[in-house]
Amino acid sequence: MDHQPSSDLPVKIGLEIHVQLRTKSKLFCSCSADYRSASANSNICPICTGQPGSKPKFVNKSAVENAIKMALALNSNVNLNNAISMQRKHYFYPDLPSGYQRTSKPIATGGSLKDVTFTEMHIEEDPGQFELRDGTVDYNRSGVPLVEIVTEPEFKDPKHAREFLEELLAILDYLSAASIQPGSLRVDANISVAGNNRVEVKNINSFKGVFTALTFESARQKNLVKNNLPVARETRHFDESRGTTSSLRRKEDAQDYRYFSDPDVSYLILSESQIQEIKKTLPELPSEKRNRFCKVYGLIEEEAFAITLEKYMADCYEQVAKSVDSKIAGNFFRGILKKQLNYRGLSMVESELTSSILIKIIKMMTSAQITEKVAEQLLIAVLDLKADPQEYAEKNNLLGIQEQSTLNEIIDKAISENPQAVKDYLSGKQESINFISGIVMKLTRGKADPKHLQLTLKEKFDLIKKSG
Repeated sequence: MDHQPSSDLPVKIGLEIHVQLRTKSKLFCSCSADYRSASANSNICPICTGQPGSKPKFVNKSAVENAIKMALALNSNVNLNNAISMQRKHYFYPDLPSGYQRTSKPIATGGSLKDVTFTEMHIEEDPGQFELRDGTVDYNRSGVPLVEIVTEPEFKDPKHAREFLEELLAILDYLSAASIQPGSLRVDANISVAGNNRVEVKNINSFKGVFTALTFESARQKNLVKNNLPVARETRHFDESRGTTSSLRRKEDAQDYRYFSDPDVSYLILSESQIQEIKKTLPELPSEKRNRFCKVYGLIEEEAFAITLEKYMADCYEQVAKSVDSKIAGNFFRGILKKQLNYRGLSMVESELTSSILIKIIKMMTSAQITEKVAEQLLIAVLDLKADPQEYAEKNNLLGIQEQSTLNEIIDKAISENPQAVKDYLSGKQESINFISGIVMKLTRGKADPKHLQLTLKEKFDLIKKSG
């Protein structure tokens, strides 16, 4: 029997994305939703630990409003015809003290992002944190409000999923409706190959992890199909340290969870006027800001995309563009700035960079005090040493050569000491000019402006050529 190459086998991927909503308290009680800063099992009460006889309070209003805001930003249809009602989803695991998780019926359906359709959105309570390695449970997270976003299985490949999640995170950042700290966004992925059984990969906790997990699991299933082996319908665990998945349990069906409406939580009915009021609070979203940056500041699409993925960076850019050339600023942000932030694994807000610091560096560069290479050195000094760019440049003798006469002396010295390069240029070898340029840059310790240096050298070589 001929086998289709494993690389050509069609893959279907759908995601279930769990996002922590930005609220002060948990979904059904007044305990703090900030579970990270508290010692284990200190942010708890009888409600969020499911104690017998405890009753949930009315659903957290801020959680609902933030979830609706997210639905509207993603062009989903908020379900006005049905009241928001909570259900009990039953399963037994150490991090779920009551034996069920409260999750709403869909609050919104439809909408799309990056050519992927949203199936539905739910509000639900987070379980606690179960540490598999030592068997301990911390219930501080139990009851924290989440939104679950379910997509159709329309992802083409792991790269497509990563791009989708990057854009989703940017939207959440702009909305300020959800926490975007590490661990606040968790993904479960459903993957099938060539129409075989669907496999669920649980608890992927980073974007890099999503790409790695999907790449590994797709390849694993393709190899099974290629070798005529069955793909088990199961739930698998993703090990981020190894980049592999392993079997966890058989895959549950909806009936296994025994859903039924929670009799302890009242229905929540939203009116059209309430939805419209929430809609008025929506900010300018990343795609809208990109279009405006291209139109107003003359950025190319790639620059606008890189800059607007993070709201703080986009805000900083706009402030910088008011003080310096907007196109030069765009090139600096997309190139040098993003490169140095990515190298350190920092977001713009984590870096503590400000628009005033960046204006100072770019102004030094555009006024020819420093070269682009030195501008990068100054940015590194700011990031790593918290240095003032002007003081650091002066202290380390990094300011550029301002006097043309000084530069001419250095160029003349390089030319006189390298007569063969001049002969090569005169015989038609244009690259000889780059050889002399490199010598001048070395003599000036990189302080000469490369573009201006190239023009000056060409003028001098042309004069030599004319003089014979």
